Amino acid sequence: MKAVAYQQQGAIERTDALVDVELPIPEAKGYDLLVKVTAISVNPVDTKVRRNVSAEAGQWKVLGWDATGTVVAVGEKVRHFKVGDAVWYAGDITRAGTNAEYHVVDERIVGHKPQSLSFAEAAALPLTAITAWEMLFDRLRVQEPVAGAAPSILIIGAAGGVGSVTLQLLKAKTNLQIIATASRPETEAWVKQLGADAVLSHHQPLQPQLEQLGLPAPSFVFSIQHSHDYVVQIAELIAPQGRFGLIDDPEHLNVMPFKRKSVSIHWESMFTRSTFQTADISQQSKLLNEVAALVDAGKISTTLTDVFGKIDAENLKKVHALLEQGVVKGKIVLEGF
Repeated sequence: MKAVAYQQQGAIERTDALVDVELPIPEAKGYDLLVKVTAISVNPVDTKVRRNVSAEAGQWKVLGWDATGTVVAVGEKVRHFKVGDAVWYAGDITRAGTNAEYHVVDERIVGHKPQSLSFAEAAALPLTAITAWEMLFDRLRVQEPVAGAAPSILIIGAAGGVGSVTLQLLKAKTNLQIIATASRPETEAWVKQLGADAVLSHHQPLQPQLEQLGLPAPSFVFSIQHSHDYVVQIAELIAPQGRFGLIDDPEHLNVMPFKRKSVSIHWESMFTRSTFQTADISQQSKLLNEVAALVDAGKISTTLTDVFGKIDAENLKKVHALLEQGVVKGKIVLEGF
């Protein structure tokens, strides 16, 4: 089968950073589905792994943690899918990725693709939808009020893939006031389109902007990027006993500023359940099916902003470079081989 892979970690400018290869078609065993991949999207995690993790000696490392496609074979323990089903999922970081014609994935982290979206439109959503859902409803528990605090949430860095889904999930499933940050006119318009009630610039101090808009201290803060730059500001502006969540990888994170207000701090990695085979691993399948229902009901839209062409090394290298520049709005998708 065709695949895009690499052997040595490094910068995207390297000629061998990503290359087109031929690999054997994997076999579905146990809970696995064998999926013929139709479309993929690219996430920041792809670039982080490529920069920092080499393949095992003599092997190829295939990236990719978003896919849509069709089931072509199932393992002996599979109960919820059959050959011919259209699926969407974000995969497992401990296994080979989705940048390949065929891919094996545990059915417990797979959902049925929304019927109202094309394969390309749907491919933009799984990883970001899982991340946003788990942060909002499993970690921050935004449906449980913070005593005496304003029913509002601040999302820092809301214009990217995760933020774009977070805004829509909040609008569809809560009555919280949604405050988002953006940095350019086009991203400000984007987050407003997706449900933000107010928009702040994350290039300016946040507390004065909240005060200028007459907004009280939010119950929840979700920081998607550059969290280390905002710790002091978040501790200042969040409500007492509020909940702070983050998903990025700050080199240092001083949590002491949050003690005075008894703020709880929550990490989210959508790979936790699959990596550790947690008892509730099948929650990811359930939530993907719930998101699909919201999509088909017209409450969630695809965050696809560009179909970049077919799935090959040349196109993937271009998308990796764009992601590393931090200028991507929404999600970039590649389709077909």
